[in-house]
Amino acid sequence: MAQVIEDLGYLADESNILGLKKGGGVEVGSGSSSKLTYSSLPNESVIYGRDNDKEFLIQWLTSDTHNNLSILSIVGMGGLGKTSLAQHVFNDQRIKDKFGIKAWVSVPQEFDVLKVSRAILDTITGSTERSMQQEVIQRSLKEELAGKKFLLVLDDVWNENPSKWEDVQKPLVFGGQGSRILVTARGEKVADSMRSEKHHLEILKEDYCWELFAKHAFQGANPQPDPDFVEIAKKIVKKCDGLPLALKTMGSLLHNKSFLWEWENIMRSDIWDLSENESGILPALKLSYIHLPSHLKKCFAFCALLPKGYQFDKDILIQWWMAQNFLESPIQKKSPTEAGEQYFNDLLSWSFFQQSSNQDEERFIMHDLLNDLAKYVCKDVCISIGVDEQEGISKTTRHCSFLSEFCFDGFGSSIDTQKLHTFTQTDPNSGWVWDCKMSIDDLFSRFKLIRVLSLNRCRILTDVPESIGNLKHLRSLDLSWTQIEKLPDSMSLLYKLQILKLNECRRLKQFPSCLHKLQNLRCLELVGIGVENVAAHLGKLKNVQVSMSSFHVEKSKEINIQQLGQLNLHGSLTIDDLQNIENPSYALEANLESKPHLAELWLTWNFIDSSFVDSEKVEDVVENLRPLKYLKKLSIWNYIGKHFPNWLLHNSLPNLVSLVFVDCRSCERLPPLGLLPFLNHLSIVGLDGIMSIIDADFHGNNSSSFKSLQRLYFSDMRQWEKWDCQAVRGAFPRLQHFSIKNCPKLRAHLPKFVALKDLYVSNCEQLEALIVSAIELRLQDCGKLQLERSTMKKLTMDGHGMAASSVAMVGHMLFDTSLEYFSICSPLETISDDCVSLKIFPLDFFPKLRTLKLSGFPDLQMISKDHVLNHLRHLTIDNCPKFESLPANMHMLLPSLIGIDIKDCPRLESFPEGGLPSNLKYITLNNCSRLHVSLKGAFRDGSSLEILTINNVEAECFPEEGLSFAGTTLW
Repeated sequence: MAQVIEDLGYLADESNILGLKKGGGVEVGSGSSSKLTYSSLPNESVIYGRDNDKEFLIQWLTSDTHNNLSILSIVGMGGLGKTSLAQHVFNDQRIKDKFGIKAWVSVPQEFDVLKVSRAILDTITGSTERSMQQEVIQRSLKEELAGKKFLLVLDDVWNENPSKWEDVQKPLVFGGQGSRILVTARGEKVADSMRSEKHHLEILKEDYCWELFAKHAFQGANPQPDPDFVEIAKKIVKKCDGLPLALKTMGSLLHNKSFLWEWENIMRSDIWDLSENESGILPALKLSYIHLPSHLKKCFAFCALLPKGYQFDKDILIQWWMAQNFLESPIQKKSPTEAGEQYFNDLLSWSFFQQSSNQDEERFIMHDLLNDLAKYVCKDVCISIGVDEQEGISKTTRHCSFLSEFCFDGFGSSIDTQKLHTFTQTDPNSGWVWDCKMSIDDLFSRFKLIRVLSLNRCRILTDVPESIGNLKHLRSLDLSWTQIEKLPDSMSLLYKLQILKLNECRRLKQFPSCLHKLQNLRCLELVGIGVENVAAHLGKLKNVQVSMSSFHVEKSKEINIQQLGQLNLHGSLTIDDLQNIENPSYALEANLESKPHLAELWLTWNFIDSSFVDSEKVEDVVENLRPLKYLKKLSIWNYIGKHFPNWLLHNSLPNLVSLVFVDCRSCERLPPLGLLPFLNHLSIVGLDGIMSIIDADFHGNNSSSFKSLQRLYFSDMRQWEKWDCQAVRGAFPRLQHFSIKNCPKLRAHLPKFVALKDLYVSNCEQLEALIVSAIELRLQDCGKLQLERSTMKKLTMDGHGMAASSVAMVGHMLFDTSLEYFSICSPLETISDDCVSLKIFPLDFFPKLRTLKLSGFPDLQMISKDHVLNHLRHLTIDNCPKFESLPANMHMLLPSLIGIDIKDCPRLESFPEGGLPSNLKYITLNNCSRLHVSLKGAFRDGSSLEILTINNVEAECFPEEGLSFAGTTLW
């Protein structure tokens, strides 16, 4: 009976999450799931923040192609402005004459082949075809399009069924060469079903958010909006989190509200509190939720536990779902973990989740308004203590989280803790410990039905009480980063436990003997625990997914690499001290090739003296450590074999995204890494045996090699002389970050990279020519290097010889209209006779420059400026002993300048006539003899100066009357 009551309570919770309501009978749908339709005419004459997206689409539409039909999908969450962007592209004059036929169709949510085909035909012909026969409709459509180049926009497509799209597409393929279909959709699976290219739409950047909001909120404000309203408005804009629909809606709503208190009420309220008549945000985003199948609704609603802006781990979220039985289904043939992966990817494809922008592919984030949506649909079931109390806490609460940056001081009287299923901390600052004011034993006594319990980083947890055995329903327990030394025997009573995490429990020296009694245990995480030789204790756990940080190979028979062969390893593993493997066949028994869930592998040797090592034996060992093809990250350190293993040479790891070679000093050739289709990061460090990188070796004779690589780093390649890359075409199409350091013999040209964001070249003394297409370039100790014409925005040069090198470089960069940041820093040196010294820096050559830093120019005398430069904001002159003149009339020619920093320029004795720019906010003078004496006359009325710093000045040079400026801090 108790189990039946528990199941009924669970079903009641489920009905809340799924939106089921009590009623007296069958109720016809209210139509809340119906979607809006749009014509091809845009509502606004201007679209904010989408210039780059629009240009990309225009270029795609107008580019030459041999294909009869090409398809591109604009993908993104609801409210991002996909339709608005498509409207502006559709009506752009540049495509007006490119297509014989243009048609716009707002696609019904229920993707019926006949209805969609009829809608396309009706839009093209302008008639209303009443035939109910699909054959008749599609034959007419084929006749209308045959041989004609057309543009078709399919707006707001939800269909994920490839066969339905194939039926719709049948008559469309008869159009003329160069025909295009542009699609807007919320889900990536829609694009996949159409086999289309994808263009992901992102949230708006901050400046554009304000422009869009202000247009609707302050339109017609005369002359300027009230500063009090502006301050509140900025907070409201922040709540909208870059979503154009929210910005437009909130701006329009506030436009007719003239009282400050009305604005404050809306700022404090939840966007979801607004009625559907006031806001289109709720129906737009709720439509995505309504469209989800029931199993995904549960998984999404559970995310109400996550605070806004929280970067969460995919695997942890899937484990939470597993512990709540969200992944169990009588017809589900996949394992819970596989089902969880699929559910997560489905929500990701529909833009409920977004990948974090911090380059960590395993962490994700929810848009703030989708976080609000989760709380809206699950507000009586999930709460976050410290965030949601203002809404009131319901007795029906089942899942509870709290911010771990706070001290947990109890639940209060509102929560029925006996019915809680989840208690977990969320850690937005990733590393904060937290205190609990009640004892752990008392905390355990509050729970009866708890399923997910996380005490991760709990400061007071040093001893796990025996009472943990009373938590009979517990399925997930996280004790990571605590000071526990052992686990109690009562742990064996947790017969439903599926997940146990003990990561970084460094005081845990005794391996829990009870683990083999936990029959339902599926996942065991032991990364960084204090127990030595963890693998030796895990032999009985045949079906448990094990995560462990490292395995140290020893020469003793008790601790050998064969022990890894018995384990179902997950996540990351470092195998250290591989030099201790006496027989290469032992490495084969580690059976790495049978571990499909091993995602990251580090192979490390530690030789004290490698001169007497049998390199062939080392090669055999690494050959036998062949991982399975699903491996994503591989690092090889201190390998002394002359050849890399065949499983790298033969492209046996097609899923690799990261590859690192460090100090593999005997290797003479690189594998054909260009063939790895998903390789994103490649680091090659300390390979002293490499003298030349040859096309076939490195690129793999592929016309599109390294097609996914974004980060490439070479370092400490002391014998490398040549990169033979002249015959390579189409390589590195996505490379964004390239660094090459300490390669003293490299003198050949580098490849031409087409998409670089930043390039760093350091200590490559023989490298003489560089063609740069990077946005940001940093050069260090590369005195011979000459730059070709470039379009970079940021250039930093430092190290010996860089001041001299920059002299010739400035000549190459005449009227560089793109450079925004220019910094040259070199130790003061004498310019050689064969190099013309720079005496005058021509500021007019750089019309978009925002920051200029010059240091170490022995002959620089002045900065010239004849035209107004509206962009320059920061100017630094350092260690230029002959410098004696700032730009004349700089108070007029540099109106945006806010900071001047001048150091070690003894000849500079006065500021120019006319004084300094009125917007100047800070000045730093360091060891500039008499320059500060002229400060008094350098400022005009209305100066904005806030900080004045003067260092290393002789007392007799300081004016007797002192220096003081109203509102200025003097240091």
